[in-house]
Amino acid sequence: MKTNIRLRPIEPQDIPLMFAHQSDPESIRMAVVYPRDRPAFDAHWQMIMQDPGITARAIIANDVMVGQVSCFKMDGVDSVGYWIAREHWGKGYATRGLALLLEEVNTRPLHARVARQNTGSIRVLERNGFTLTRYQISPANGRFPVCEEAMMQLN
Repeated sequence: MKTNIRLRPIEPQDIPLMFAHQSDPESIRMAVVYPRDRPAFDAHWQMIMQDPGITARAIIANDVMVGQVSCFKMDGVDSVGYWIAREHWGKGYATRGLALLLEEVNTRPLHARVARQNTGSIRVLERNGFTLTRYQISPANGRFPVCEEAMMQLN
């Protein structure tokens, strides 16, 4: 069976499922993030859904929400990010979801920051034309521990 992958805007009813996706311990470890509790997660996504400068989309595969992808400002630069539920890893959903977002968002350059050990995410970005610009040690903040990151860019 061929998988039909599409994007749609994030809807309020998506938030509980997205919270479950982003609460998975293995996903948190791979992404090298501090998890948000439910009130912080809800507040974060409420802000995203109200910000016209952020493009946030649900990734839908055969009518099932498998993750999300977005374009936003981070540290003053246009950036992309995505999260796929662990049970859907390795199926090409992040790669195709990001490709669809890149068709919608014409802003260039776009940037992405990925934990160096997250090789799957680095491959997703490379398959979508991002190139490595450098590695850097990023300091801890409220969302991320100290981490060596691959800094990537799409021109």
